[in-house]
Amino acid sequence: MIKRTLYFGNPTYLSLKNEQLVIKLPEVEKSSVPESFKDDATRTIPIEDIGIVVLDHKQITLTHGVMEALLENNCALITCDSRHLPVGLMLPLSGNTTQTERFRDQIEASLPLKKQLWQQTVKAKIENQAVVLSAARGEVVKNMLVWANDVKSGDPDNYEARAAAYYWKSLFPMIDGFTREREGDEPNNLLNYGYAILRAVIARSLVASGLLPTLGIHHHNRYNAYCLADDIMEPYRPFVDRVVIEIIDSGISCAELTKEIKAKLLGIPVLDVQINGQRSPLMIAAGLTASSLYKCFTGEQRKIAYPEVN
Repeated sequence: MIKRTLYFGNPTYLSLKNEQLVIKLPEVEKSSVPESFKDDATRTIPIEDIGIVVLDHKQITLTHGVMEALLENNCALITCDSRHLPVGLMLPLSGNTTQTERFRDQIEASLPLKKQLWQQTVKAKIENQAVVLSAARGEVVKNMLVWANDVKSGDPDNYEARAAAYYWKSLFPMIDGFTREREGDEPNNLLNYGYAILRAVIARSLVASGLLPTLGIHHHNRYNAYCLADDIMEPYRPFVDRVVIEIIDSGISCAELTKEIKAKLLGIPVLDVQINGQRSPLMIAAGLTASSLYKCFTGEQRKIAYPEVN
């Protein structure tokens, strides 16, 4: 089942009743209109249908019961800052019934295994980048495909960085001197927003598979609570890039994250991708990837299932 992504960008009251998220508007609740009108303005959504909630306004009020119910149903709760960029992510502490056993398998994974998994991750990322670059810009990508095939265990030659340099230089030719930087010029703001949504999807899937999103196979930043999510999302990033390219090419101004732009980026969890030879929404694919990663930790499987851009 595809879980819903909810975005709240206005003052809102969020509460819980009968396992339903109850959505009310403060201006309606405080007004003197008839109670029947207030009831008509109230919306309810089953908690079990929700996968991601984005809170993007300082006057959003939610009860502890709402947070508890969302987390119990493995929902990712994202909060945004004054610039309307995602700044916080809340996930459940327990997302699987055999979590202790799965934590142990993850923690005890050998260094050679983690290097092999990172090799697969980098290869899949470069291949997906090559497809996006070729399809969107008609650029020559034979060099990227060669780099993808040449990636060794652990990527000691840093083909990931080499491919990224070529990729970003060619992806937005209409922007003179574009570089991919978190605090850089537009459309970095769109990429940041899209990657934050993607990160929440991947982290949620990892937790559901009983894995610790903190312990990465490659990323090891001591201040990063989502190292594994940042590892596993790498081959998924080109899907976000493609959405941003479509927005840029449509001629929409990207100086600000408008409602129109956010709506397109919030559709990332339901993007159509191909994984294991079948088409699937990105959110479902992320669950398959996380499940396959755990099987790699246990030795049941030798390869992570990643989606392909086509």
